[in-house]
Amino acid sequence: MRKFNTLLCFLLLSIGIMAQNSVQTMPNLVLKDINGKSKNLAEYSKNGKITIVSFWATWCAPCKKELNSINEIYDEWKTKYGLELVAICTDNARNTPKVKPYVDGQGWEYDVMMDINQDFQRAMNVVQIPHTFLLDQTGKIVYQHSGYVEGDEFMLEEKIKQLITK
Repeated sequence: MRKFNTLLCFLLLSIGIMAQNSVQTMPNLVLKDINGKSKNLAEYSKNGKITIVSFWATWCAPCKKELNSINEIYDEWKTKYGLELVAICTDNARNTPKVKPYVDGQGWEYDVMMDINQDFQRAMNVVQIPHTFLLDQTGKIVYQHSGYVEGDEFMLEEKIKQLITK
């Protein structure tokens, strides 16, 4: 019985790893932005730009630090690399009224989409936030990472530079 349980755990873990690695592009899923406007997230894969997708929440201090750090250099990145960023807020319906005032207060100029039911979060196999994806110019996910420590934005920039030089 013990061998069976070990084998079962191994199979479930393998399936979980394969599922986590199976996301290659943005799913065809519609979310609303902080102003209530609907947008299909697959459009970010089709715009021909390098795109950063960052999952965050108002209660997540590392998430806010990451997005604020990127915000400080975002204009430079847009000019230099022609990229865009979309921040996916995973706050639940009860916290939704806090999102727009927070975003406006921070002066974030990138798209902020609301994933109130975490449908997009599940579709992208995001377990922990902050979680950041980097999409190349064809919409393929080429890099992702969870968590944030100060300076991670510079590692992200190195990945972006690699896409420009290809």
